[in-house]
Amino acid sequence: MDFNYSAEDEAFRREFRTWLTANAPREGMQSLAGGFEQDEADWKRKLAWYRKLASGGWTCVDWPREYGGRGLGILKTVIYHEELQRVNAPFPFIGSGPSLVGPTLMQWGTAEQKQRFVPNIISGAEVWCQGYSEPNSGSDLASLQTRAVEEGDYYVINGQKIWTSQAQYADWAFVLCRTDPTAPKHRGISYILVDMKTPGITVRPLVQMSGTSGFNEVFFDDVRTPKKMLVGEKNNGWQVAIATLMFERGVSGGGQPLVAVIDELVSLAQRIKRNGRPAWEDASVRNRIAEFKCEAEALKYTNLRQLTRRLKGLPPGAEGSIMKLCATELNMRIELFAMELLGPWSQLEFMSPHAIDDGRWSYRMLSARGGTIAAGTNQIQHNIIGERVLGLPKG
Repeated sequence: MDFNYSAEDEAFRREFRTWLTANAPREGMQSLAGGFEQDEADWKRKLAWYRKLASGGWTCVDWPREYGGRGLGILKTVIYHEELQRVNAPFPFIGSGPSLVGPTLMQWGTAEQKQRFVPNIISGAEVWCQGYSEPNSGSDLASLQTRAVEEGDYYVINGQKIWTSQAQYADWAFVLCRTDPTAPKHRGISYILVDMKTPGITVRPLVQMSGTSGFNEVFFDDVRTPKKMLVGEKNNGWQVAIATLMFERGVSGGGQPLVAVIDELVSLAQRIKRNGRPAWEDASVRNRIAEFKCEAEALKYTNLRQLTRRLKGLPPGAEGSIMKLCATELNMRIELFAMELLGPWSQLEFMSPHAIDDGRWSYRMLSARGGTIAAGTNQIQHNIIGERVLGLPKG
């Protein structure tokens, strides 16, 4: 593949850069740059920025035009994310609509479901959360016990989900439920869309060690949702769920955001003193950061494999697991190295008065471990890569 940008690609870059210059927020960009929102005000800033992007037609840009996207090709999609990173305004994570349920509905949804939900995902009118993990069904997701029982034209749902990102702000959830308890655990599961305002739903935020409350417990007590909200076939939801997970792992990976973080790390090393001199003058520091940069660049190009499959109309493949595994582990090493550079300054919390860079390095470090667990633990990713990519026998 030729990775050089054509004149048409560069014209697209200028178009989007011009729009960003006129519309990107001047404050709070660091807050928008990643991780869970600090508080409700931060959430509102993210949502407002998403909707501003949508107003210009700059959300879900790689989705086909028939669904309301721009149908961008691979290089234009890369340019889109490069330009967002350039102004420190990555595509805002406002729930699981753009990254997970939207692509899943385009592949598995009925015509009615697509018409009802896809436009509101693009515009940001509705926010989605993911009802997968349960207290006793995390890595072994197929052992889930949340039940959905048919009653007339409805499914009645009872059970509990946990680690549900941004559920406290969500309008809708896509929920895995057991609809045939007698079937083997990977069967008898259905993929159901649920209005989060339905009576019987309780959301309880969970405070993380970073101080944020991005994750939640969600309880379902006789929650009634219409049967038309079933995605795919009844009892065959595991197949739909796997497609969603592949989209999730594709989003979790990719090296471009890490390239921007590494650039910040370079700046930190140039400002932090070691033995009275900038740490950047130490060859071992430069070598370590160069290793990070090389890995991030490699991930950026690995990500193009996933984009290629998507643009061919294929679901993401196992390469998403490679990106998720490598990107989250690289991020952990970057943040821990920043702690080494900061030394005693690393003990200051986010937004502490005297913290270097407002303490965002310690915040990122505390949040980084979560990335190795979310979207399927990295141990699971090793298994997927071994079995589906390398063709190794199951252990």
